[in-house]
Amino acid sequence: MELKTFYKIRFSDCDPFKHLNNSGYIDYMLNAREDHLKEFHDIDMTELYKKGSGWMVSKHEIVYLSPALYSEMVCIESALIKLSDDTLLVEMVMWDVQRQQLKAVLWTKFIHINLQTGKRDRHPEWFLEIARQFENTALQQYTTMADRLSSLRR
Repeated sequence: MELKTFYKIRFSDCDPFKHLNNSGYIDYMLNAREDHLKEFHDIDMTELYKKGSGWMVSKHEIVYLSPALYSEMVCIESALIKLSDDTLLVEMVMWDVQRQQLKAVLWTKFIHINLQTGKRDRHPEWFLEIARQFENTALQQYTTMADRLSSLRR
């Protein structure tokens, strides 16, 4: 299943040159991922928090390829690349609305936090059962961002 959503780049997120600020790419992509979880998988982050699970960003790897401009519509896709005992590796890709021009690619590593202890912990079994269904094993062939960029540009 292709998870994608369209967003309009807002004035308040842009620099004086009408380019989306660098940090804005991350904000738009993380918001898109949350929207994708809710819309396509019926996973509500608030419900996961109530069950005692949360995730913190441990690492972002982002490549900026083309500016997203004020008022432009962009398409953001996301996928779970890798699920482990206590981490998630998620890919988010921003395109122009026609999916012809690649704007940015973001790989984010999240670590699972047990909200009762406030510490890193293994994913609960109930979460692993849900998340395994959405792991995109085809993306695991790309071990570096450079490999993945090469495939996206083709």
